[in-house]
This record gives sequence, C-alpha cells and structure tokens, in this order.
Amino acid sequence: MSQITVHVLDRQSQRADREVTTGTTAADLFAGDRDVVVARVDGQLRDLAWVLADGDDVEPVFADSADGRSVIRHSTAHVMAQAVQELFAEAKLGIGPPIENGFYYDFQVGTAFTPEDLKRIESRMRDIVKQGQRFVRREVSDEEARGELSGEPFKLELIGIKGKAGADDEASTEVGAGVLTIYDNVDAKTGELCWKDLCRGPHVPSTRSIPAFKLMRSGGAYWRGSEKNPQLQRIYGTAWETRAAQDDYLRMLEEAERRDHRKLGAELDLFSFPDEIGSGLAVFHPKGGIIRREMENYSRRRHEDAGYSFVNTPHISKSHLFETSGHLPYYADTMFPPMELEGAEYYLKAMNCPMHNLIFRARGRSYRELPLRLFEFGTVYRYEKSGVVHGLTRVRGLTMDDSHIYCTREQMEDELRSVLSFILDLLRDYGLSDFYLELSTRGYSDKFIGSDEEWESATNTLRTVAEASGLELVPDPGGAAFYGPKISVQARDAIGRTWQMSTVQLDFNQPKRFELEYQAADGSRQQPIMIHRALFGSIERFMGVLIEHYAGALPPWLAPVQVVGIPISDAHVPYLESVAERLRASRVRVDVDSGDDRMQKKIRTAQKQKIPFMLLAGDDDVAAGAVSFRYRDGSQKNGVPVDEAIAEITQAVETRAQV
Repeated sequence: MSQITVHVLDRQSQRADREVTTGTTAADLFAGDRDVVVARVDGQLRDLAWVLADGDDVEPVFADSADGRSVIRHSTAHVMAQAVQELFAEAKLGIGPPIENGFYYDFQVGTAFTPEDLKRIESRMRDIVKQGQRFVRREVSDEEARGELSGEPFKLELIGIKGKAGADDEASTEVGAGVLTIYDNVDAKTGELCWKDLCRGPHVPSTRSIPAFKLMRSGGAYWRGSEKNPQLQRIYGTAWETRAAQDDYLRMLEEAERRDHRKLGAELDLFSFPDEIGSGLAVFHPKGGIIRREMENYSRRRHEDAGYSFVNTPHISKSHLFETSGHLPYYADTMFPPMELEGAEYYLKAMNCPMHNLIFRARGRSYRELPLRLFEFGTVYRYEKSGVVHGLTRVRGLTMDDSHIYCTREQMEDELRSVLSFILDLLRDYGLSDFYLELSTRGYSDKFIGSDEEWESATNTLRTVAEASGLELVPDPGGAAFYGPKISVQARDAIGRTWQMSTVQLDFNQPKRFELEYQAADGSRQQPIMIHRALFGSIERFMGVLIEHYAGALPPWLAPVQVVGIPISDAHVPYLESVAERLRASRVRVDVDSGDDRMQKKIRTAQKQKIPFMLLAGDDDVAAGAVSFRYRDGSQKNGVPVDEAIAEITQAVETRAQV
C-alpha cells in the first residue's frame, strides 16, 4: 500500500506531519485516545471512520470541547428517536438537533408523551447504549432516500427542500446543499441494521461513546417552527462527556430554579403578569418599581456625564414610518397588528430608531453637532409568540434604554470604541464582570438590505473595535439585523449561564432611507453614520437577569428595602424609629418592624425578603446609643454606635458595594 502525508494538530494546536498508508481513517490516526469523538478534516467535522487523503489537515475533536459535546448530543438524539420508534410504532420522525446544553427530537404521535413514557424511553436508550451500536454513514441519492424513508412524511419534506432557502434553519441537521446521507445504527456483533435516519452527521463511533444523558421534559412544538404546520411532540434531553459534567449541570439547573426570577418576583412582591392585561405584559409593584427607578436613575446620570441628549417619542405611529425605515415588511411578524384610524394604518412602536431619525431630521445639522447621541427609555411592543414569552426575560411590552448616535465616517471607529467601553463599565457597576463579545454578520437570505461594500466596511470596523477590547470574540454568521452588523455583549452570571446583554449595531442604511444629512466643514451635504445601542437591552429583561444573578439578594443600592429595624420588644420601637429617621435623611430606604411577631421571626422574615442590613436594639443598645448590626448572611456585630452603623450603610449604598 502507498503512503500519504497528513498534517495533524494536537490538543495544544501543535502541527506535525504524519506518514500513513492509504485507507487510513481518522480513527486509526487517533487510536487509543477514547476522548476523541470525531475529527476536523480540512475544517469540516467528520466521523472517525472518515478515510483520509493525502495533504489533509486533521484535528482531533475531544468530547469535552464545544464541538465534541454537540456531536455527543446529536448522537444521543438519534438514540432517543430509535427508542421512541421501538416503543411507539406509529411515531413519525421530525428533526433532532443538538442545542445548548442538550438536544431534542420532534415526533408525530397520537397522544402527548407522559412522564412515565419518558422513563420508559430513557430505559430503552440505556439498553441501546449498552449494545454499542455503530453509527454508519451512507451517501444516497434523493430517489434512494425517498424510497427508504417513504413512511416518514417529514423526512420526505426535508429531502424536497435540500439546498433551498429554508434548509438553513432547523432542517440543516438533516440536509444541506450537497449529497444526502443516511446514518444506520448497526449491531456491532451481528451487523444487523437496528435503525436509520436521514442526517448530515457526524456522529460518535458507537452508542457506547455516549457517556451520560438524561431526558428532561416534553412538550408541543410546531413542525419547523410554523403555526401553519402540524403540531408535534418534542422531547428534550441533556448529554455530556462525563457523568461528573452532567451532575454539575444538573446541580446548576437546581440552583437556577432556586434563582428563577419569576418565583422570586412573587416571593419578594416585585412584579406580576395579570391575565386581565395580557401575556407578556408586566406590572411592577412598589418594591419592583424602586428597583426599576434606581436602575434608570443611575443609568440617566451616567448618560448625562457621557454627553447624551434625552428625548421622548410616542408609543404609536403611522405605518409609513416603518416602511421608510425598512421594518415593514422585514419586521412585520414581530409587530402587533395595525389599527386603522382616520383612514390611516397605525402600529404600536416596536423600535425607537425611526422616531430618533425624525428628531435628527427636524432641522439642519452641522458637523459641529456630531457625534449627536440621542437617548431614550422608550417603551416598545413586540408580538412574541406565546410559547417563548418567559417572565421578564421575554415580554411583549418592554422599555429599552435605547440610544442612536449620529457621527461622521471619520468619527465612527472612535465612537464605537467609546460606546463599547461605556457599556462594559456600566454593566460592571451593576455587578456583572465576566464578558465575551459576539459579532453578528450578514447571512445569505434576502432579508438584508444595503450594498455589499457597506456591509463589508461596517463589519470590518466592528471587528476591529471588538478585537481591540481584548475580550473573546465569537462569530455569529447570519445573525445581523437586516440593516447592519452588530456586536453583542454576552455576560456570564453567578452560576455560569450566558446572557446576551448590550448590542451595538452599525447602520449605513437608515440614514440613507431617511435622507439624513449634515453640513460638513467644506459646506457640502454629507450623510451621517448611525450607531444603534441598547445597553440593558430592556429594563425588564435586565432586571430579571439581575434578580437571578443575585438570587434576589440585590446589592444595597438596588434593594427595595435597604435596612430594617428590629426591636427586641415594643419598648425599643421609638429608639429604632429615631435611627430610621436619620437614615431616611440620608435617602436610605428603611422600615421598622413594629409588628406582633417575636424577634427571631422578624429576623427570618427580613432574611427571606433579602434585606441587606438589619439593625437590632434592646435595653443595652438604647443605653449606649448603639445597635446590633446584622447582615443578610447571618453574621452580626453587637454594640455598634449608631453613627458608625449609619456611615457603613450609606457608604455601601453610595459605592454600590456588592454586600
């Protein structure tokens, strides 16, 4: 047999040339390393059974990498689908992609899956894993695929969209623009075909390569995400490279449930979603209103210091405005239906930028005014589908801390750097500090407007600014807004989850569509560059994130009640009221619990309400002009002079300490 040369990268990305015989597979190359689940060959993920060619660049993909986990989860989805069809003969297959932290598979069945069904399915999956069935890839023609999958109507539909627009969505796990492939699950001992599925792959070598998995829940889902299509039953699961990694994830889920802002919002009396108002429309109770006010007030102060101008715009507009901006028809599906008034169609505002453009255009502008930074806490309304509405983090009525910056092309890069720095500094003030950036670029669908040259220039500028920040930059191809690319600031919370926070979007198109101009230094009329920037994203969502980040124990400056006075007996209430008056004079939010409960019950109530500071007073404290200073973690200092207690509290509030 002849020899070929392949170029191999190891875990440390060290490159080495290897001489191997023709017919060598990736599995042969990495034999003995059970942590390798697939290989990247010339940039493409391939099964370990892939036969290598001369000159191939080959990189092992390890189970604990992002790609490795994704492949494990995809393979586990196949095992689940096999188990379902063995237990429910009538089940028709939808799709089964890997997703963040897990996988799902959709099925058409006569009745919804029950928790008992999930237990049976999981048990059968464990049997399949123990059998060590091999995943075997086969290339097939469209006609062959239709013949083999004639009893699977949803698979036949996917074959029909191969290579077309629309195959880029969920269906991309099944078909692409190239050759179709079917994966057979084959009994390792007998070679018998156990099951098969239309799939692009790749997959782990065998079911024994799936170390840990668990089925989580089931629910309804429309085929390919459209309400016009049949409703299927979706089963979600999780899978990991080790049992220990899965256990860590499940513990994180338990902690996330404890921190769920919807539960804490009710327990702490912060907000609610009355049925009488409608899904996804929140009302903020007095304590929630305090948090929101403090968030907004601090943000306003920082924006004033940074040279932003405050504006206000209506909640409703004629449709023509959104036609000019390009949001109609591109954004119409996420806008509430129009209403007709006086012969004109009006829409609830879903975004603030078109109205800010009108403010810019209201009079002549000079280059001396630029950059012009307009800022608004603008409430907008978006028709989110009922299935995705989720507490404060996905609502239909939201208030954005929206800014639109108009600048010259020469100012653009410096302004973007300044904006990104401003965003990161302000997020740190709210207690978030672990960031990375995502660069969303243009895709290949027809939803994007503007010339290729404009998109390339805007994308390169954003990339330069993002890289200069020193933060990790992750690509998001196709994720741009229809009018321009964007940088998204991704923040990790206290338990390691990632939340998309702020966005910075560069727009060459809306200034053109609104005919925005300024007079340049040479007297010519020039078009400004437009930067879209939302720092919180929305007040509602950011509040939900903060509640979960802090598990409801917000830092003192944001806490609705910052201090509670707890008397040892009723006789000590007047003394604590006098202390409270001094605190109120320093604008500290303080209550005195003068109720009938015993002192220990009052302490437990304050702890449940996540109040940062408790001031206890008895006879000795009154005599000494002191208090017992108790923190929400249970620690306590006794005999603290009142002046010292007030100074410590006011300093914690003023410095935004993370107590």
